[in-house]
Amino acid sequence: MIKSMTGYGRGEYSDDIRSITIEMKSVNHRYCDINVRLPYRYAFLEKDVIRIVKERLLRGKIDISIRFDIFGESESDIRLNNDLADKYYLALRELGSKYDLSDKNISLEMLAGMPDVIKSLPLATDKELVKNLIMKPLNDSLESMCLMRESEGKKLAIDIINRAENIDSIRDKVEEITKDSTSKYQDKLKLRIEELLKDSIEIPEDRIAVEAAILADKSDVTEEVVRLKSHVQQLINYVKSDEPALGKKIDFLVQEMNREANTIGSKANDDRITGCVIDLKAEIEKIREQVQNIE
Repeated sequence: MIKSMTGYGRGEYSDDIRSITIEMKSVNHRYCDINVRLPYRYAFLEKDVIRIVKERLLRGKIDISIRFDIFGESESDIRLNNDLADKYYLALRELGSKYDLSDKNISLEMLAGMPDVIKSLPLATDKELVKNLIMKPLNDSLESMCLMRESEGKKLAIDIINRAENIDSIRDKVEEITKDSTSKYQDKLKLRIEELLKDSIEIPEDRIAVEAAILADKSDVTEEVVRLKSHVQQLINYVKSDEPALGKKIDFLVQEMNREANTIGSKANDDRITGCVIDLKAEIEKIREQVQNIE
C-alpha cells in the first residue's frame, strides 16, 4: 500500500509537575529531512527523537515541535555569589572613601542588582526520566501521523489506478488504429502518386506495396505500445503492493511511460494517434504530480 508524505500528528503527556506536547507535520521531500524544535535544556533528546521517527518514516520533510510546560515545582534554583558581592561592596566603599561619600549610600538593592551576584540557574535534568516521559506523546503523535499518511495514500492509489486504466484504454485505441496501417499507407501512397503523375506513368502495384510497407515500418509503434502496456500493469501492481519506499520506483516507471508516449508521438504519421498521444501525456503528467507525494 502506498503512503502519502503529507500528514499531521499530535501527542500529549501530563503529570503533577509538567505537561509535554508533541506535534508533527510532514510534506513531500526527496529524502527524510527531520527538524526538531525543543527547549535548549532538552536538546539531548533530539538524536533519540530523530532515530525513532526514522524507524517509521522513510521520506518527507518532517517538522517536530516539543513543548514542555512546568506547573509544579520550579525547574530553576537561585544562587547567591557571596564572594562577588564582597568584591562589589569593597569596591564601592573604596569609591566612597575616594570621593568622600558615606557608606550609607551602599544599599542591599544596589548590591543585589550588580551583575551575577544573584543568578537563576536550571536544576540538573534527569535525562533518563525525561526520555521515558516523552515516549508516549512521541509515539502517539507518530502513530496518528502514520495513519493520516496511510489514509492519504489510499486516495492517491485510487486516483493513480483510475488514470492508469485510462492510459490503457487510450493505448488500446492506438493499437487498434495501427492494425491496418500498411494497407492505409498503400492507399494514400497510390493516391498521392496518381495526383502527381496524373496517369502519365503506371507504377506497379507490388512496388507501391513495398514502399507502403517501408513507410509503415518506419511509423510502426507496436514495440512502444507493448512496453506501455507492460508499464501500466507494473504501475498498478506497485500501487497495490505492500512493498516499502515505492515513491522512487513509481516515479521512474512514470518517466518510462512518458518516454514511450513521446516515441509514439514522434513515429506516428496519423492525426488520430497524435490526438491519443496528447491524451496519454495528460494522464501521465497527472500521475507524475501525484507520485511526488508518495513516500
